[in-house]
Amino acid sequence: MSGGAETVFDLLIVGAGINGAGLARDAAGRGLKVLIVDQGDIGGATSSASTKLIHGGLRYLEHYEFGLVRESLAERETLLAIAPHLVREQRFVIPHTPALRPRWMIRLGLALYDGLARGSSLKRAEGVDLRGTPFGAPLRPEFAHGFAYSDLATDDARLTLLNVVSAAQFGAQAMTRTKLVGARREGGAWRAVLQGEDGTQRECAARILVNAAGPWTAAVRKAVVGDAGPETLRLVKGSHLVTPRLYEGSQAYLLQNDDGRIAFVIPFEGDFSLVGTTEVSLQAPDAAPRIDAAEAEYLCALVSRFFRATLTPDRAVWSYSGIRALYDDGQGSATAVSREYRLTVDGGPKEAPLLSIFGGKLTTYRRLAERVLDKLRPWLPGLRPAWSGQVHLPGGGLGPHGLAGLLLELARRYPRLPPERLEALARRHGTLAARVLGAAQTEGELGEHFGGGLHAAEVDYLVAHEWARTTEDILWRRTKCGLRVDAAGRARLADHIEGGGT
Repeated sequence: MSGGAETVFDLLIVGAGINGAGLARDAAGRGLKVLIVDQGDIGGATSSASTKLIHGGLRYLEHYEFGLVRESLAERETLLAIAPHLVREQRFVIPHTPALRPRWMIRLGLALYDGLARGSSLKRAEGVDLRGTPFGAPLRPEFAHGFAYSDLATDDARLTLLNVVSAAQFGAQAMTRTKLVGARREGGAWRAVLQGEDGTQRECAARILVNAAGPWTAAVRKAVVGDAGPETLRLVKGSHLVTPRLYEGSQAYLLQNDDGRIAFVIPFEGDFSLVGTTEVSLQAPDAAPRIDAAEAEYLCALVSRFFRATLTPDRAVWSYSGIRALYDDGQGSATAVSREYRLTVDGGPKEAPLLSIFGGKLTTYRRLAERVLDKLRPWLPGLRPAWSGQVHLPGGGLGPHGLAGLLLELARRYPRLPPERLEALARRHGTLAARVLGAAQTEGELGEHFGGGLHAAEVDYLVAHEWARTTEDILWRRTKCGLRVDAAGRARLADHIEGGGT
């Protein structure tokens, strides 16, 4: 953005969460000049702190949000096709609690869920007998009947990141740890002031400004046009616990509480279980939300009510919290608030527009991006057609044999590397795993080992190609190796990053 004629971007996107990342990919792939900035890391807030599911929203049916569920289920299939290395089918078991809902009602809801999916490749829902079966083995004996259905599990942080990687492949620029501190309309465009971590400021020009700041959407809008606007957000903190694996088997559980809320217990990173989420209303966004004791007790009590083994907060090996920025539709409880989104535009036909995104969810980010560009068509004459649902995300072109075929190919090319190492890299990077490995044929040739299967070769790749700058970026977002790297390994990793790699 310096030297020669100034670049005028078509879109300046503020916020590199899933909505901003998906929009950057879609817009750059249509030939637009895109700059995306975030005050933190890519996906560093809400988009790396979800329950890590791509789902239709089974419980949204209770609120008659059939359109949202249908769109979400269609996107579930699209994401399975374009990111097969990041998403996988996950079977969920619902232990039946007669006091909450009769079995016929749940059966009807699941039949509607499958019906709205229209030609889904996932396994259909069914009633299950929990007595003496693997599905029922972890549960208390009073839960004799239940239901099973399918959705998708994903790595939310990598899904967000790879949308930005894809955008960059189409020419987009991305700036992390960069905050929008002001913007003004000038000569039919925006002049935006961006501030880096070190306090230095620079200006850039953009024809359109997109506010995709999630929990900070209202604050960004106020900073740009002077008021937060009539739309409001409901900020809801959702917290999760990660524990040593609570049971054998690949199934997850959907648990219904007496207060009407649900929580999930999901297999996580092989040796662990993910438990979440809570719903705690907040008045203002928090840059570093954390689980509190009441939330941890709530999740543990719910799991202990259904599972034979009692779960206590001290068993957690990790916890994380995120803030969902829900479009406030006036509903009384956070559970009932719609997961729909609202797009607003400030600016007339002759003015540079500011488009703000209120709400949204991980599953529907790609369609949201298409709708944003549809809304901006008056300012984007000749906009190319939508394309993002037909092209793999980076690393996603696994071929007809899927992940299993990729693992066979990697084992053939790298016969001296442990299969578990190859599988971890394949699940993170897909077909780009070979770029991470390069010419290495042994673990020693991958450079220093920091623990948990994380070697210098991958760290250097993450720094060079995925905007990683801190140990947290690497251990908890680009990988989940933080679950297995000890304090000494973290210190050595910090030294490696500070020293500029190998």
